[in-house]
Amino acid sequence: MDHFTYKNGILHAEDVPLPDLAETIGTPFYCYSTATLQRHYRVFAEALTGLDAEIFYAIKANDNLAVIRTLAEAGAGADVVSGGEIRKVRAAGVAPDRIVFSGVGKTREEMAYALDAGILQFNVESEPELDALSDVARARDATVDIAIRINPDVDAGTHHKISTGRKDNKFGIAWPEARAVFAKAAELPGLAVRGVAIHIGSQLTQLAPFEQAFKIAVDAVRQLRSDGHAIDRLDLGGGLGVPYGIADPPSPADYGAMVKRVTAGLGCKLMFEPGRLIVANAGILVTRVIYVKRSAHKVFVITDAAMNDLIRPTLYGAHHAVVPVLQGRAEGTPEPVDIVGPVCESGDILAENREMVVPLADDLLVLRSAGAYAAVMASTYNARPLVPEVMVRGAAHAVVRKRQTYDELLATNALPDWMSP
Repeated sequence: MDHFTYKNGILHAEDVPLPDLAETIGTPFYCYSTATLQRHYRVFAEALTGLDAEIFYAIKANDNLAVIRTLAEAGAGADVVSGGEIRKVRAAGVAPDRIVFSGVGKTREEMAYALDAGILQFNVESEPELDALSDVARARDATVDIAIRINPDVDAGTHHKISTGRKDNKFGIAWPEARAVFAKAAELPGLAVRGVAIHIGSQLTQLAPFEQAFKIAVDAVRQLRSDGHAIDRLDLGGGLGVPYGIADPPSPADYGAMVKRVTAGLGCKLMFEPGRLIVANAGILVTRVIYVKRSAHKVFVITDAAMNDLIRPTLYGAHHAVVPVLQGRAEGTPEPVDIVGPVCESGDILAENREMVVPLADDLLVLRSAGAYAAVMASTYNARPLVPEVMVRGAAHAVVRKRQTYDELLATNALPDWMSP
């Protein structure tokens, strides 16, 4: 459920008519619903009732400060993968002891910043990283809590570009080979081995891969305890899918029931890192039709949004439902259309072969489920400025990232001294 609904034939974001936002802000723009963010977080948290559990929102899904603050106020910590993301969550008001630092390529500078900030935990993904973190901690005469991410070699059954738990993925350390790395970590100065971490991918639409991977993680905890490690945290990552209109993933309640069954009696604090599940359906992309172009074989609906604004369809073959902002403005029989942008790439397709009544020039369209891995992955390709992000709450709205100007875009470049101005 989300809070983007039609009222008298006009699509609203909560109580805000989208045509009003388009008139005020211009198109394209992203729009996020506070009520949807809060509801999705609450539903996931309620699914974990009865567990000793904490939720750390994976901000790589959407790192807008207003989104992070909304979820922090709801009770979420933050799962980060870079020094920049640590700075973002701190700016949004997340307490350092509610931050988990994941990722395969942490630099020593990022480690030092995170350590000085006093974050809760580092999720270590390789032996070289373990050595570097020990060096950084020792130089500060500090001890940091770590979990070591194991790779269970479980196929999540998702797109290969969002799978993270197979042996040929770059993430984690193969189990049971990781036992030797845990043993090494216990001997290194500056490190306190507290947990096992696991994350097998994103947009999973079946519980079976989760259950297979979680059982491996639970067995790993028991084995490591028998090896003498005081493991009291199990980080189960995120990855539960959302309905993009083409799949029906398990509910958070079913997911929570499975977790309770698999981890019963383990005695660990459980840590979860949902991202897409919380934010995907809390966001939309609003775009305006520029032209409708008919060829002998295709109908192209050309919009002012493009692949630089929303790269997921091009990058992953991702599906986003497309709906008109005004019901009934266009008339006719539905037919297949491609919704494309102005970028000079054949891959600039937002939606392909969609059966719909062909919209008119100047119509407003919405790409739904655009709150995750959307604005956060945008670029300025073709010298197209970054588009604004808007948050609504009831009848109120606020621009939470302004539209980039051409002057701001040009200011990132500079001519060398030997060129005339």
